[in-house]
Amino acid sequence: MPLIRFLHRAYKLLLSGLFGNVCRFEPYCSDYAMQACETHGIIKGSWLALLRVLRCHPYCRGGFDPVPPKVKAKC
Repeated sequence: MPLIRFLHRAYKLLLSGLFGNVCRFEPYCSDYAMQACETHGIIKGSWLALLRVLRCHPYCRGGFDPVPPKVKAKC
């Protein structure tokens, strides 16, 4: 997970300013991706982040969209 945190910080410092504040969601998509990876692991977290980025377009209302909680499997 340290690599993911490093990449997230590098993106925020180096690239985020180039795009401006265009994310329609709260938390921002990059923060959502970080939270999703911390909550669900790198594979599922990346999948959730990809789905979120695909929803972030001009025709979407956006708004508050938190990372879904991790559901424990019932045995």
